Amino acid sequence: MTPEEQIKNLREQIAYHSDRYYNQDNPEISDYEFDQLMLELKRLEREHPELVTPDSPTQKVGGTAKRTAGVLVRHNVPMLSLQDVFSKEEIYDFVAQMKEQLDDPEFVVEYKIDGLSMTLRYENGELALAETRGDGINFGEDVTANAKVIGDVKKKLREAPEYLEIRGEVYMKNADFDAVNEKQELLGKKPFANPRNCAAGTLRQLDSAITKERKLSLFIFNIQQVRGMQFDTHTQGYEYLKKQGIHVIDDYRVCKTADEVWEAITAIGENRGNLGYDIDGAVVKINRFSDREKLGATSKVPRWAIAYKYPPEEKETKLLDIELSVGRTGRITPTAVFEPIRLCGTSVSRATLHNQDFIDDLDVGIGDTIVVYKSGEIIPKVKEVRKEKRPEGWKRFVIPDVCPVCGAKTERERDTADIKCTSPNCPAQLERHIINFVGRDAMDIKGFGTVYIEELVRMGYIKNVADIFSLKEHREELIAQGIIGKEKNTDKLLEAIEKAKQNDAYKLLTGLGIPNVGKAAAKAIMKHFKTMERLSEASEEELTAVGDIGKVSADCIRSYFSDAKNQVVLQRLAQAGVNMTAEESETVDSVISGKTLVLTGTLPTLGRKEAQTLIERYGGKVSGSVSKKTDYVLAGESAGSKLTKAQELGIRVISEDELYDMLQIER
Repeated sequence: MTPEEQIKNLREQIAYHSDRYYNQDNPEISDYEFDQLMLELKRLEREHPELVTPDSPTQKVGGTAKRTAGVLVRHNVPMLSLQDVFSKEEIYDFVAQMKEQLDDPEFVVEYKIDGLSMTLRYENGELALAETRGDGINFGEDVTANAKVIGDVKKKLREAPEYLEIRGEVYMKNADFDAVNEKQELLGKKPFANPRNCAAGTLRQLDSAITKERKLSLFIFNIQQVRGMQFDTHTQGYEYLKKQGIHVIDDYRVCKTADEVWEAITAIGENRGNLGYDIDGAVVKINRFSDREKLGATSKVPRWAIAYKYPPEEKETKLLDIELSVGRTGRITPTAVFEPIRLCGTSVSRATLHNQDFIDDLDVGIGDTIVVYKSGEIIPKVKEVRKEKRPEGWKRFVIPDVCPVCGAKTERERDTADIKCTSPNCPAQLERHIINFVGRDAMDIKGFGTVYIEELVRMGYIKNVADIFSLKEHREELIAQGIIGKEKNTDKLLEAIEKAKQNDAYKLLTGLGIPNVGKAAAKAIMKHFKTMERLSEASEEELTAVGDIGKVSADCIRSYFSDAKNQVVLQRLAQAGVNMTAEESETVDSVISGKTLVLTGTLPTLGRKEAQTLIERYGGKVSGSVSKKTDYVLAGESAGSKLTKAQELGIRVISEDELYDMLQIER
């Protein structure tokens, strides 16, 4: 790629991941990986200054301000980010620059907490406002109601200046985060990926009772502005704040030389694993406020502070076992089970080992000391083996040639790294097939949990998906044996199974588990063929005539319907009264018929599903990503990287009101 193309590509990636981090509180990559993208963009822009634009991520601060938890408020003092550095040399360069520009400067080195930035404004000692960082320059969100239920937030100061504005980081202690995730699991909800995501989402909650229950914490790390009182240094300000009962950064050190600064950074790094919360770096600040005023700031960062970012956290642990699981297609997946360690705020004890090739490349066996890290700060992965700590009698692990569940022979699939169980009657494959069939994206049978499925398969009540609809014939036995529970629970599940018979046929097709036929493909297929019978007779040519269905998917569909055993299952499903016909959609011809739209941001009145239903009713198609094939982007508040990409590609961006006008719908 040309430098211009590289820069464009990097900006798109950074915009996408910034949106995930700042606006969705759901990052896909780690801070370290994001920083590497930003460093590469900065390097290219330095080499090609003519390609620097005002909207480049290197020229902007933070995310976008959202109206999730309150109204937008204007910043009194910009909430700038910090310049990140990653090496000892960069630290020494910073200290040298400060010494050149200032007279005998002092440096304060302190923790960089991994949380969400918030500013508190006090007027005559009373808490008047709490705001998030928002866009960092102009606006943030008013989160005063939620801030007041955070234990570390003081509503009234003991010694009251006329006005005081302080900035800190909202975070979660590891113990509090674990408690929240335990409750999420008990409620059947998705656990949070890490403490930072949980803290960010909680601070923006509309219900302050939830914020209080989750026990957020706050460290103050800067005095932004003060009237009616004067502080000469950062540390002097800290001492004042501590007297007010305000929680400032736990540990900080005043330094005079580059060696002292580096020693402080190293000490913080060595201690980070012993803290009860997450830090992702160390901050180096000029201590005297007069020196800070002299240095000033760029449009993005203050010139008087930098943040040293530690490399991704990784830890050693002992491999206790390698468990083997069998998936819906029979594929055997090895999973490392190791002594629990804490990474990025969560306790982890398992990580996938993928396949035999991965095990061989890693050269790993039970009893090894392994190094584990978190990919994207979410997914635990095994990085390497400490071979010098290998135990006596060690053997590299080899996946056996028999299935760990049914004992049938296993074989390696041609041209792949997958080892599969050869038995079509393997209970593990059946269990996962049934789990897929009853799941939300398929038949969506409420209350049909994994435990019930495992027991029903084990006891022989379910041998294929058609047996699900025969369970009512065994009602008395099921109640007597307590497989699903007492009479009330059993009847509730049987009613949900009966209700599922009326589902649109695309849900049934999704649940059949045909390779390469997911929910979206199943919808398109059933819309085209209308009935399961017609689909079963379709040729490859007819199948590939359906949009998004290629030869591989067509071959999988033909293979499934040509199997006599599958035909028997389909006949039984039809006899049980399961719907085999696609619903007739009342599509209205309109200006968006046949057009592709992408949704982004929060719309004024329409939810995401409502907007999609409306677009599809008027003949449009909704896609999840912006490309040259996109016709319109429907954008609301807090639109992120999709909006940016649409503007770069020259795709028309419309609002909710414009969509209604185009469809000639009165509001």
